[in-house]
Amino acid sequence: MITGAGSGIGAAVARRLHERGDHLVLVARDAGRARELAAAHPGAETLVADLADPDRISWALSHQTLPDRIDSLLHIAGVVDLGTVGELTPKTWRHQIDVNLLAPAELTRHFLPQLRLTHGHVVFVNSGAGLNANGGWAAYAAAKHGLKALADALRQEEQEHGVRVTSVYPGRTASAMQQKIHQQEGKEYDPDRWISPESVATTLLTALDLPADAVINDVSIRPGG
Repeated sequence: MITGAGSGIGAAVARRLHERGDHLVLVARDAGRARELAAAHPGAETLVADLADPDRISWALSHQTLPDRIDSLLHIAGVVDLGTVGELTPKTWRHQIDVNLLAPAELTRHFLPQLRLTHGHVVFVNSGAGLNANGGWAAYAAAKHGLKALADALRQEEQEHGVRVTSVYPGRTASAMQQKIHQQEGKEYDPDRWISPESVATTLLTALDLPADAVINDVSIRPGG
């Protein structure tokens, strides 16, 4: 199961998994987006759940046919809006915390019984901002620091059930989100300076494909050029 499969890292991961024959369950924010994802990945299942409204995720899922089996849950969707603490409004704080932290927590809670049965794997795509907060990044970094705490706690809680938990901390990655960040920073965007989504996807697949006797708990990825 993948969130954020429509662009950037999520699209790269979904494409790689689809090409090798994995069965995908793609979470979309609305029915139109679900149709787009299904067309791009023939044979994939889709679920509609708006990550910006985590209070209604469980309700939305209860009105859909859920997959019989989940082996891995990949939290890749994310949003970012820069601003200083003196500028950020509660609405901006809430949106980033809802999508980047509360929605992953709620999706994990909902599918945890299945993941326990399969001794599954939960992967959180975090950010360098989840390790270090810089000026202008308060709301996003707070949500990503919270995501780290969620992953660390989940890892300890679910170890006895055989559920593996991995946090991936990419640096700046060439994507539509990164282009938006550069616009907010007033900087020119050059995708060649940053990590390719394919490189992050390779890291995620490496974590997923490890034998059952090993797990990558945390891994940071930085631009190498």
